[in-house]
Amino acid sequence: MESSGQLVPVKIDPDFKVLTPFQTEIIALNLINNSRKLMETLIREGSCDLSYQLGNKARFRVNIFSRSARYSIVLRKLETQIPTIEELGLPRAFHRMAEEKNGIIFVTGATGSGKTTSLAALLDKINESKSVHVITLEDPIEYQHPQKKSTFNQRELGADFDSFANGLRAALRQAPKVILVGEMRDRETVEIGLSAAETGHLVLSTLHTVDAGQTINRVLGMFSTEEEKQIRIRLADTLRWVCSQRLLPKIGGGRVAAFEIMGTNLRVKDSILHGESEGKTFNDIITAGKPQDMVSFDEYIISLYEEGKISENIAASYASRKDIVGRGLDSIKSSRGETTSKIDSLEIDHGYKGK
Repeated sequence: MESSGQLVPVKIDPDFKVLTPFQTEIIALNLINNSRKLMETLIREGSCDLSYQLGNKARFRVNIFSRSARYSIVLRKLETQIPTIEELGLPRAFHRMAEEKNGIIFVTGATGSGKTTSLAALLDKINESKSVHVITLEDPIEYQHPQKKSTFNQRELGADFDSFANGLRAALRQAPKVILVGEMRDRETVEIGLSAAETGHLVLSTLHTVDAGQTINRVLGMFSTEEEKQIRIRLADTLRWVCSQRLLPKIGGGRVAAFEIMGTNLRVKDSILHGESEGKTFNDIITAGKPQDMVSFDEYIISLYEEGKISENIAASYASRKDIVGRGLDSIKSSRGETTSKIDSLEIDHGYKGK
């Protein structure tokens, strides 16, 4: 079992040292539960995704995959309680994201970095403050949103629609104000997502990218060079926020999220339209955009170190630009009266006879 990013052994009763291939296959078949579609997907593609509920105790996001002609299973426990922006300690910008009326918001990061949890908190804020119709297209449904002010219709890939592109195309005819797309996996989904954002919908989605600059480049890279200019114009008009996140090991155990947040302004639009250039990189724009609630990974990591949540080694190893973080850490240490150098003492060498 993985706990706070580390694999740890689990005691099972009766005591199993090793599960045999036959036992894992039986477990896999029980999880699939006679679903012909899932079985066909597993045999044809070598893996399948599903959700599994254990009574009222827990829900799991499941991936069954084949390796060396045997089956392996990964179950990720889903939280039943929807977290709030305040409980998660998310940056101020999330409150502004919840107020957006249209456009597209990307939440990005590696698998397991908490993108779904951040989006659930954002949707919960919308649910508490706006009376709107929200459609979610998920793979599988993770957080089940109750009806507060908003009306939610949550649809699951495989059970309710066959592909994100088709689900998103259908969503445009279902009169939503907010659409959550589990993942923008291909060009077609991105194109329909941009169309939805252009026609007055607020589109929330995820991408597997590490920062704001890579997110823009990934979207543009899905299209051919002939279409690039047109897509740059559409993306510059519709993009509202890019929020990237990473989970860092915390002092005393557990993990803490670090964020990079880029909102839209004239400089961002210009860089999307004409590409990054000297002094006009997304990183430069984010650093200058602090008054608009923008923050870079490096600034966020420095603030986590200042709050005593992460160690100096972790701060340095997760930094995007080690020189900036190094200077930030030194400044914090010198303000605390700690030494910032490994050199203990300096003195003049009187024995040196230089000519």
